[in-house]
Amino acid sequence: KLYLVFFNPVRPGGQANAEDITYRELIDRPKIKALCRKDGEVVRALDPMGTPSKPLHRCSIPVADDPDAVVIPKRTPNAIVKNLSYITVDKRDKDSPPLFGGRQTWKQREESFKLNATMKVHCGFMKNSGADMDAVDVEYIQKCKFVVASGIFDGYDAPHQPSNISLRSQKLFCFLMVVDEVSFDFIEQNVTVKVDSAGGKWVGIWRLVTLHRPPFDEPRRNGKVPKILTHRLFPQAWYSIWIDGKMELMVDPLLILERYLWRGKYTFAVAVHKHHRSIYEEGDAIKRRKRYARPLVDLQMKIYYHEGMEPWDETKRMPSDIPEGAVLIREHTTITDLFSCLWFNEVNLFTPRDQLSFGYVAHRLGDALKFFMFPNCEYNSLFILHRHTREHSSKVEWAKTIDEILKKGLKESRGGLGLWTPYPADLSSVELPAVKRTSQAS
Repeated sequence: KLYLVFFNPVRPGGQANAEDITYRELIDRPKIKALCRKDGEVVRALDPMGTPSKPLHRCSIPVADDPDAVVIPKRTPNAIVKNLSYITVDKRDKDSPPLFGGRQTWKQREESFKLNATMKVHCGFMKNSGADMDAVDVEYIQKCKFVVASGIFDGYDAPHQPSNISLRSQKLFCFLMVVDEVSFDFIEQNVTVKVDSAGGKWVGIWRLVTLHRPPFDEPRRNGKVPKILTHRLFPQAWYSIWIDGKMELMVDPLLILERYLWRGKYTFAVAVHKHHRSIYEEGDAIKRRKRYARPLVDLQMKIYYHEGMEPWDETKRMPSDIPEGAVLIREHTTITDLFSCLWFNEVNLFTPRDQLSFGYVAHRLGDALKFFMFPNCEYNSLFILHRHTREHSSKVEWAKTIDEILKKGLKESRGGLGLWTPYPADLSSVELPAVKRTSQAS
């Protein structure tokens, strides 16, 4: 095991000692890099206030040795769903503005889970509903077949440059950082943004793609657009790797695709959650940590339980119903794209806590999509996690009752509307399964 302890290198008087070393310099040293690839590593750090963070269990990732030697396979043929198209016109009253996720009915939602060779579903991006890109970015992404995507909304993060990227991957991949206007202004004020001859904006390897007219009230919901609907935002992409904006990628993306998709012939890969396996345990943790309004989390969980979503146990086909959703690795086949659409529709209808709906959608699709849920210790070895520039806070997260949400005007106007639309069944007798808290994080 390796324990790395970092202190703020600036002393109280403002003077840095010549022997002090920064975190970045330390991990760049070859000996440290070699040690960091050993199994069972634990990294522990001190933040500037001197508070120790929780240790991250990291393990070696069995990636190929050389990105140049990786053979890119033929794309996976579309088998079950051969043709997938999208509803793009929101059915609404004359005076109502279009909603980005559309006004999906409960019947349409149910039909969308029934697999057919040809399907047409809601999948965001209703006409004139927001999330508009500049023409120069629309033109640029037409060439992007291999994508590393990330996103920053409401100025919560600053771009972190990936490390260990081969020349082959630098040429093969588009590194696309999706931002809103608030975040672009924040980035421009704090780091150097270069503008190319065509008008494209860059921070290091990242191409900044600005989304104008945010489609949701909540920054967290806006962040789900590039994260979950990567195939809609970048429709030419064959493969994509999503990483959250607070993360610094440490592994060559071509090696990631080879390890997590091509080697096992998967089309979707995501890590298992560090602590939880059941959506009901995750929902309980969200309520206790005040990450969204308690009664609305309960309502979503009651709907899922009523619709047959049992708590996770060892007999289920997936190793967990809860993913570590900050890294998503996808080949954009029709069934993968359909899963992303249905996942987004649940986030749009209910709470923005996407980990609650991931397992539900996987449950509804059954064996149609071949997931690879890989160990959490490998997930921790893919990146360095940085702190947000500030913590997100929304008043609705602290609400304890429906009346409190209504009286204080905390109801979102463009998302989560399924929570306020009468459900076509009586949920009054539904009791959520008991939750056994299996970790301190719960």
